[in-house]
Amino acid sequence: MMLNQGETPEPAKTDETPEPAKTDETPADDVGEEDRVELLSSSLQESAEDFQRLTEIRLTGEQLRLRLHNSKLIRDRCQQTLTYPNCFVAKDVVDWLIEHKEATDRENAIKIMQKLLESKVFHHVCDEHPDFKDEKLFYRFRNDDGTLSPSKQMRVVVRSQRIYEKIVAEEDCILKVWEQGTERYRRTIQGSQLLDWMLKNHEIPTRKDGELLCRSMVECGIIQPVRGCHHFSDSDLLYRFAINFRRKRKLVEVLGDISPYKERQQDSPDSPFCLRKLSAELPNNSFACADEPSPSPPSPVPKRSSQGGTGSYQPLKKEPMSPPSVLKRPVTVEELTAPGAPFMMKILHIMGDDVGWGFVVRGKGPCYVQAVDPGGPASIAGVKIRQFVKSINGLDCLYLHYRSIYKHIVAGPRALIVEVLEPLDDSLVPT
Repeated sequence: MMLNQGETPEPAKTDETPEPAKTDETPADDVGEEDRVELLSSSLQESAEDFQRLTEIRLTGEQLRLRLHNSKLIRDRCQQTLTYPNCFVAKDVVDWLIEHKEATDRENAIKIMQKLLESKVFHHVCDEHPDFKDEKLFYRFRNDDGTLSPSKQMRVVVRSQRIYEKIVAEEDCILKVWEQGTERYRRTIQGSQLLDWMLKNHEIPTRKDGELLCRSMVECGIIQPVRGCHHFSDSDLLYRFAINFRRKRKLVEVLGDISPYKERQQDSPDSPFCLRKLSAELPNNSFACADEPSPSPPSPVPKRSSQGGTGSYQPLKKEPMSPPSVLKRPVTVEELTAPGAPFMMKILHIMGDDVGWGFVVRGKGPCYVQAVDPGGPASIAGVKIRQFVKSINGLDCLYLHYRSIYKHIVAGPRALIVEVLEPLDDSLVPT
């Protein structure tokens, strides 16, 4: 009996047998996140590229539609006894494209419009002409008559655009610069952080729903991993928006053959309502207003993913990106309003277009114009650098921080009535 009891360790040895199995599994912990996620099939990659290309064309067409509305080229027209609402004349649009340097000649303009027509951006009012013709024919954008039936993919695009607009409008944007080794990735976000943001902002009911939405966004070419060709993962892997919904698009782009999905070019900086042409002198993250340079905040610590990994990506410290002030020295409100002060008040009327208003303001009260887009609405209205913002649409702005002015403009109408105080001499011009 004692010997039998002494033999009992044999089953214990069998209980210990899983230990070698554990050691066999340990190398899996050393496998990178990218090796454990689902890879995109070649067919899904091709489908994403094709749909991303179509989305870019339709976004270009939508920007053209808004510009033609602003130019009064889209309106109700009569022919014989019939009235055709919200349509444009093909010949007039060709003239407009050449005049606005969106096309080199009439042949180039026809090719651009034909591409938009083939992409179902607009159509002939009676659907009698499948080809675009440089004649006095009536065409209408499908977004003006509701004939573009939204597919599942287009619904994903609309939802993604709303999410993108919300993200980039936040003061502390979650799209940041990250680095891995010697590689740096601009305007990126971890998959787990994107889901956290969606839940916090009530864009999704559950994390699982968010993961399904993000997978659809990858399949539509809206977001993509910064490295490799894998599917969306609720992890520390980095993703970026492959489509910049705010970018001003040139119409000639619709004729290009290069796939932005393959090229993965860096996004241009966003500007919600100011600069339409961004120059090197402006900060990479410039909005309508620019703050004074501030010390770099500490880098955020990468958080563990929901799958238990600790990703190896490290966010870079945010560097001061603001350009130097156009003022030689700070100016106080008292200086601006003192009797006999060398400033002249002007009232300017700015009508924003589909891209924005075309100026940047800076400061903490009083605020001043830091940059103006040549040829933009603000420039046409007479806005100049070093002008001080006195009021906008009746709101006294002399003591307002630039963020308050920003919120006031974006929440109001497209038409701005701006009172500015313009210096009468060059005493504020830096030497």
